[in-house]
Amino acid sequence: MAESSPLAARGAGRVLAHFWMVLGVIVVAFPVYYVFVASTHSVQTILRPPLPLLPGPEAARNYSDAFSGGISRIGGVSLWRLLANTTIVAMGIALGKIVISMASAYAIVFFRFPLRMACFWLIFITLMLPVEVRIQPTYKVMVDLGLIDTYPGLILPLIASATATLLFRQFFMTIPDELLEAARVDGAGPWRFFKDILWPLSLTNVAAIFVIQFIYGWTQYLWPLLVTNSNEMNTIVIALKKMISFADADTPWNLVMVTSVLAILPPILVVVLMQRWFVKGLVETEK
Repeated sequence: MAESSPLAARGAGRVLAHFWMVLGVIVVAFPVYYVFVASTHSVQTILRPPLPLLPGPEAARNYSDAFSGGISRIGGVSLWRLLANTTIVAMGIALGKIVISMASAYAIVFFRFPLRMACFWLIFITLMLPVEVRIQPTYKVMVDLGLIDTYPGLILPLIASATATLLFRQFFMTIPDELLEAARVDGAGPWRFFKDILWPLSLTNVAAIFVIQFIYGWTQYLWPLLVTNSNEMNTIVIALKKMISFADADTPWNLVMVTSVLAILPPILVVVLMQRWFVKGLVETEK
């Protein structure tokens, strides 16, 4: 009995741990499921509580109206345009952050120049600046350059990342000096060393940072709200805000829910498809 007691305690602990994990999944996933169910019902059904917990008969009509007919509350812009805008912005921000951060970290780690560490700490200090501090001067620059209501205006101010630079720097510092010396002996210059050696070793880290920054770009709200004037340049998050009225009866809740489902799906797909690389990249970054 004395020997079985620890085993029973461990078994009970595992059951309890699984119970809390399942409960956590339910708490997180239920609102997403609720949004999906609401997207398959009419406005009248949504406004008449309680909302059914099973999908309804209006799914085909709601999704067809959102994709082909456009959404009147935002000037008849279709979901295709909103998804295209958001994808361009999210991809531009993610790829821009990776390129700039890798180049910065590569220069800081593998080159020796005056004030090298001062440059790194200047980059790092920007993490301490609230977004609100940078918005006004950044907006003024975009106005002066004529980039309001354009893709460059949406993307360029957001492609610098102190966090990604720090993560790449930490990974590059784990590269053995012997590898760098061997590359030099073989006649490899800085570009060849980066292309043939450093880039293949960094792929998992790139994948992890891409996932983080893609979601960051996809969920942007404040900056797109400031620099977009036309409905055609709206991202899907901004469109959701414009679709919701103060009066429930005036809000097309069925289309709001359809748009919400489409806003949720791409980040989920990116995480699911790249989860192995994402986890591996985070682990390697912390080594």
